[in-house]
Amino acid sequence: MALLQVNYYSQTLGMDRVMNVILPELSDHNPSWTAADLQDIPVLYLLHGMSGDQAVWTRRTSIERLVRQTPIAIVMPSTDLAWYTNTQYGMNYFDALVDELPKKIATLFPQISKKRDKNFIAGLSMGGYGAFKMAFSNQQFSYAASLSGALIGDPNFPGRDAWQNDAYWQGIFGNLTKFPGSENDIIKLAQQQSFRKQPLPKLYAWIGEQDFLFENNQQTISQIKALGYDVTFETSPGEHDWYYWDKKIERILEWLPINYKKEKRLS
Repeated sequence: MALLQVNYYSQTLGMDRVMNVILPELSDHNPSWTAADLQDIPVLYLLHGMSGDQAVWTRRTSIERLVRQTPIAIVMPSTDLAWYTNTQYGMNYFDALVDELPKKIATLFPQISKKRDKNFIAGLSMGGYGAFKMAFSNQQFSYAASLSGALIGDPNFPGRDAWQNDAYWQGIFGNLTKFPGSENDIIKLAQQQSFRKQPLPKLYAWIGEQDFLFENNQQTISQIKALGYDVTFETSPGEHDWYYWDKKIERILEWLPINYKKEKRLS
């Protein structure tokens, strides 16, 4: 597998950006692969949480090692602290990621599939929110996964005051009293997608039973299931911590329709 740092210019944000990409390549680690195996390859967009960036998944988990025998690309972008959202201060991070980034990927990596059934998205904490939000907002992704996701549909979501003050949240989402039913309310977005009678993404969510977002996940997933989504919801002992996310990212790989191959002992 190749691990690439890609510096590119975002016309939407008007600034240089960075993404990390894990890309399958022909090598003696996978002697059975052919050039044909590395065309139209599936892709998983992997989103970071509030304290992370485009490099955090490779620094704190085994993602590169886990996929080195599975022909799948991993794209890891950054939203800074903007919650995968078009902010109130004029920085359209959501548009940059959901509209502009896939076009950039298609240009830079033509071997990565543009087909919906081969495009997946996942994230942790803030990135879990972003993954569901992006999957509900368009038809690009056929599978979406959340690990310890901040699946917010209420301005008084758990951890709000501990993470940042009201000025920060208003800069991201605007008037918090108007958050329910807005373009940032993932329950509202899920409703709108289901009402349009479009193909719905399959969803996976895991939350640790000691996580401060546990009740939030239970409530939100129940509402999403009631809308007709195919949701795999799993819980187990665990906290809001990389120790668990490192383990659960492999569970996501097993859940995706990619013929995931567990690692053999390779030098």
